[in-house]
This record gives sequence, structure tokens and C-alpha cells, in this order.
Amino acid sequence: MSTHLDLAAIGNGTIAALIDRNGRIGWCCWPRIDGDPVFSSLLGGAEPEAGFFDVVLEGQVKATRRYQTNSAIIETILENDQGAKLRIIDFAPRFKLYDRIYRPAMLVRRIEPITGMCRVTLRLRPHFNWGEQRPAPVRGSNHMRFSGDDVTLRATTDLPIVYVMEERPFVLSKPATLVLGPDEPFPASIADTTRGFEEKTREYWHEWVRYLSIPYEWQDAVIRAAISLKLCAFEETGGIVAALTTSIPEAPHSIRNWDYRHCWLRDSYFTVRALNMLGATRTMEDYIRYLTTVIASEPSGRLAPVYSIVPGTPLEERFAPALSGFQGMGPVRVGNQAGEQVQNDGYGHVVLAAAQMFFDERLPNRGDKALFELLEGVGARAVEFAFEPDAGLWELRGKRRVHTFSAVMSWAACDRLARIARVLELPERAEFWTENANEIRTRIMSFAWDETRGSFVDAEEDGQLDASLLLLAELGFVRPDDPRYVATVETIGRELKRNGYLMRYAGEDDFGLPETSFTICSFWYAGALDLIGRRDEAREMFTSLLARRNPAGLLSEDIDNQTLELWGNIPQTYSMVGLIDTAMRLSKTWEEAFWRGS
Repeated sequence: MSTHLDLAAIGNGTIAALIDRNGRIGWCCWPRIDGDPVFSSLLGGAEPEAGFFDVVLEGQVKATRRYQTNSAIIETILENDQGAKLRIIDFAPRFKLYDRIYRPAMLVRRIEPITGMCRVTLRLRPHFNWGEQRPAPVRGSNHMRFSGDDVTLRATTDLPIVYVMEERPFVLSKPATLVLGPDEPFPASIADTTRGFEEKTREYWHEWVRYLSIPYEWQDAVIRAAISLKLCAFEETGGIVAALTTSIPEAPHSIRNWDYRHCWLRDSYFTVRALNMLGATRTMEDYIRYLTTVIASEPSGRLAPVYSIVPGTPLEERFAPALSGFQGMGPVRVGNQAGEQVQNDGYGHVVLAAAQMFFDERLPNRGDKALFELLEGVGARAVEFAFEPDAGLWELRGKRRVHTFSAVMSWAACDRLARIARVLELPERAEFWTENANEIRTRIMSFAWDETRGSFVDAEEDGQLDASLLLLAELGFVRPDDPRYVATVETIGRELKRNGYLMRYAGEDDFGLPETSFTICSFWYAGALDLIGRRDEAREMFTSLLARRNPAGLLSEDIDNQTLELWGNIPQTYSMVGLIDTAMRLSKTWEEAFWRGS
């Protein structure tokens, strides 16, 4: 179990926050999950004692933190050297209200004494403008206001406001509440209202989890992964971020620091697919709405690989110099240059993300001819760019090549469009897309198999091993029992594994040799082992990956090959998707494990 990034996430589809083992909120962007981090201590800063919200218990010697069962509500218990204990409950309200989901930009923190005399200090120290502004609080009757250039936060509390504003120690003799949100009055009892919010939020998550189609084995891990994916969806537009953070490096001092608070077409497809597997199809429906807006915004049909969760918002990459970076390992990046890259796998991922809309009879609004015609436009670009050199799914910033995976995703777009056309009883369109798929597949096969190496390779020229080749059977491009695929899986296992986990690739990239394994690749490898009949090895790999989760059950992007600590942005949707996919694949069925008792 990794403690390197010992963070737990709360959120509600509008905002999210990360909380450490001592109950410190050290990351929260405002007023949405890709906004200015009003709590930014996770990424350091010129003032090490700012950019967070914590509760200091005098004489503290112990802290324990857990999620309330099947929810995004966190309980932290602090204990001091005299045996006094207090409980902190943190959540972002999310529940049904007036036939819609109430999900305000609001954090609720409730603090209650458990035993003994708890002398505490509340330290509420937001930062604005990426750590450059530390606003002084302005006192109100039962609230404090923090004003910056573009945002004003209001902290409303039933505690004596002077204790919070001046950070004075006081004895916590009864439960107390602090609500952080927009600069709006709180015209109700804080205690009663927030208790009601907590109960309704708990009920919401319990109801959501209740209808997940989870595997028999590893249920806790899958539920936590599913909730984490849900927290990465910005419900207002339907966009899905790749992670809730920016600039946690892939490896120590590597400068591989990226902003993942944006919507990659590729990552979002995998997220939608994983939630669909669990029966949580609403995220897909919201994402299709998002995609429709994205596609309409590109009259040329050329799609970028990544967009803001609010389409049309620029993603120019810049630095935030006031923040020193995670453990001082800058730079801190805002925006992502990948938005300027050519990555041609995106067209296939768009079609695949929408395909289930045409086949799933549970959906009240099935895919129709209008959606199919929109996707045909995407498919046309997939055909046009199938063999255009690009940066590939690993977003190499150096040279472009014709990448096998990108071309295979173009094939997948055509293949799925043909299937959809058959469902819609459009035989001419089905034939058209089948012919395109066959032509693309024939050309890929002409270069992707390397007889000398004995495996598929990642590009038309100077082909190397690449973990994305593990997905060829999963996508239906080759059969799992194809000797070439089996050989590829075995070769990748021999050459890309480091201390038990998979690298994306072994060669140098724009920043030298990669130092950490890419977690989703290890999940892909476990899935591929299962496909070629090596289930025991697949389960062993999966169990090993579960052990890498942090104490809150989250995974980041990477695993250090030496220390096995987590690195990279967190929670990483790719990694949580890999956990769900692999658990669903490898678990005993309910019939095997429960009904038949085998």
C-alpha cells in the first residue's frame, strides 16, 4: 500500500478536493474542477504555511481517515496525547432536488468532539491566482469573505468567527460546522442544513452504488474506483478530466509535470467504457452531449486530442511560478500543449464512446440516425487521417510517425460505424464502412508485424515495442488466439516489464528514458494475459496492482520501478479504469462464487 500520495478525494461533479491523512484540504480548484486552486499547498508555494484548510488538535499524536461506506464523504479522526479525540467530516453536497442534481461549488466541513477536551485551531488559508494572492479575510456577522481579482469565497460558520479569523485556539465542546462556497448568504441553520446535506449526499451515493453491476471479487476496490471516476466528470457540460490535479511529476525531478484537469477524447472513452461496464450509463449520455458540442465547434472536422471541460476555453500551456511544485519539484503547469498536437486515435475513441448508445435498450434516448450521421463525419476524418504521421497516444513532443495504435483506432471507427449502420438497417452505409475498415486493416498489417522482432510494433517506420499493442485483441483488430498477438504479449512482458510492472515503451523520448511504469499498461498486460489463457498470472499481476493503491484506495498515473511508490496526477482516470476493467474480467462470476458456491 502506497503512502507517497496519501490523498483521498471528495467532490460532486462541479468541484473536488483532496484531503491528506491528517484532514488537511491541500487541493481544491474553484469554481470548477479545472479552475484556480484556492487550496494549493499540495504543489507548494512561496508561503509554505498557506493554501490549505486544516484543523490542528493540540498534542495530536494520531490520525485515521476513511471514507464513509460507498460514498464520497470522508471521516478523519484526530487523537492527542491525552486520549482526546475529534471527528472531521468532509463532503461536497450532491443530491436530487427539484428533479435535478444539486451540486453547488461548496465544501462542507463538520467537526465534532468524541472524547476528552479537544483544544483546536482552525487554519483556513485560501490562495488565489495560482498562489500569487493570499487574501486577507473580511469579517461578517457569521462569516468571513476572501476576495481576489476574479473570485470571492465566503466561509460561513456557527463557531465564534473571531476564533477562525484570527486562528485562536479554543476548546471544541460541541459539534461545529464551516461551509465554504460562493459569496452568498446562508439563510438557514448551518448545523441543521448541513446535517441534512450530509444525509442526502450519503443517500445519493448509496443509491448510485446500489445500481452498479459490480464483480463478485474485489467489490470495495471497484466501488471506490467507480466513485473516483464519477468525481472526474464535470456534469454541467459532460466533459471528463483525466485527473483532478496538475503537475505531480511522473517521476522525481523529471520535469514530466502535466496538467490533467482537461478532457482527453481517449481517456474519456476509457472512463465511459468502464462506467458502462458497471451499468452507470448516465456519464456516457452526458459525454455524448459534450462531444456534440466539441464536434460542432470544429467545422473542418479536425479534432484536437484534448479540450477544456468547457469547450472553447483555451488550453495554452503556461507556468505558475508562485507554486514551487509537488515536494518542490516544479514547474507547475497550467493548460496543456497536447491540445496543439496531432493525435489521430481520437476519431476512433469518439465513435467507440458513442457506440453503446445504439445497442443498449435500457437507454431512454437511444442513438438515432442524426447521431449516426454526426459520427459518420468523424469516421470520414478517421479514414482521411488513418495513416497521417502523428504524436501518438503517448503524446511525444518530438517527431511524428505513422503510429499503429492511431491507425487501429481509425479501423475501429469504421468497424463500429458498420455495426451501427446494420442496427439502423442502413445496408449501403454498412457496406461502405466495412470496405473502409478492411482497407485500413490490410495496410496496417503490411507494416505492423515485425517478423524479425516476432511481435507487432508501434509505427510504420523504426517500429518499437509499445504497451498499447496489448489492446489489439481487446479492440477486435486481431483474435486473442492469433499467434502474432500471443507472441506480442509475451515479448512485451519480457522487454517492457520493470520490477513487475509495465513501461509504456523502453526507448528514450523527448525527456530521456522514462523512469516509472505507467499503471494502465500493467492493467492492459493483465487483461492480455487473460485473453491468451494465462489467467493465474493475470490475477497475480492484478493483485499486485491493487497493493499499490494508496490507503484511500486511489491510484495515480505511475509507479516508481524501485520504491514502488505512486507518482503522477491523482486520481488518474486511466488507472482507475484499468482497475475496473481488469476486475470485471478476472473475477469469478456471481453464479460461480455465490449461487454455485464454487
